Amino acid sequence: MTTKSEPSLSRSVQDRGGRRRAAGDLSLASLAVVIVAGATWQLLGLPASYLAMVVMVFVGFAVLIWSTVPGGLPGPGLGMANRVTLARATLVMPIAALVVRVEPLRPVGYWWVIVLATIAMVLDGVDGRVARRSGTETSFGARFDMELDAALIMVLSVLTWASGKVAVWALFIGMMRYLFVAAALVWPVLDGELPDSLRRKVVCVLQGVVLLVAIGPIVSPGLATVVVGTGLAALTYSFAVDIAWLVRRGGRRAA
Repeated sequence: MTTKSEPSLSRSVQDRGGRRRAAGDLSLASLAVVIVAGATWQLLGLPASYLAMVVMVFVGFAVLIWSTVPGGLPGPGLGMANRVTLARATLVMPIAALVVRVEPLRPVGYWWVIVLATIAMVLDGVDGRVARRSGTETSFGARFDMELDAALIMVLSVLTWASGKVAVWALFIGMMRYLFVAAALVWPVLDGELPDSLRRKVVCVLQGVVLLVAIGPIVSPGLATVVVGTGLAALTYSFAVDIAWLVRRGGRRAA
């Protein structure tokens, strides 16, 4: 004989199992973050407050993952594909902790950011491929990957603005997705599911590239402005296309 409480009990057990699996991977990730943050701190000659900021960023990240990871993920721990995404996150978090600085970095700092961010962006093409080839694609993994991409672009746009090469409008590259999400809260038609798009993927990669080019120490402010402006124009166009598609689709459903 079954009771109505059994399904919820089963989900609760699965969730606890997922959290235990996540805890192991997050523990290993903390070691990687310590290594990367320590290297960043030493190489850039940063104050001890930087290390404290990295700890705060990691704790917030770990709590978010631990509290949202579903039970029953395929593979060990978070799963192989999510482990690749987690490895990317260990490179992004030490970069994210740099945004609290009010002054531009030294040239070595920008080169170091370029190295870490480039590795993270290269790995961005690996986690999805691993998930598809192993048949372990999940909505959690897709969201994890997407939010990490958005966070990296936001951080790079802040560092680009803080470098003094590009005016404050450079922040719109990082803010665009968050503004879109906020708009969907008041205009539900924007909350629809978008089809896969090569154009969207290319434009997303382009944003990371233009921001890394802009912060390059050998790139002049004039060239950085042109490059970032081109990236922002492409991003605006891409969002406009998606918004128009969602509005048309919503209009057809209403009819």
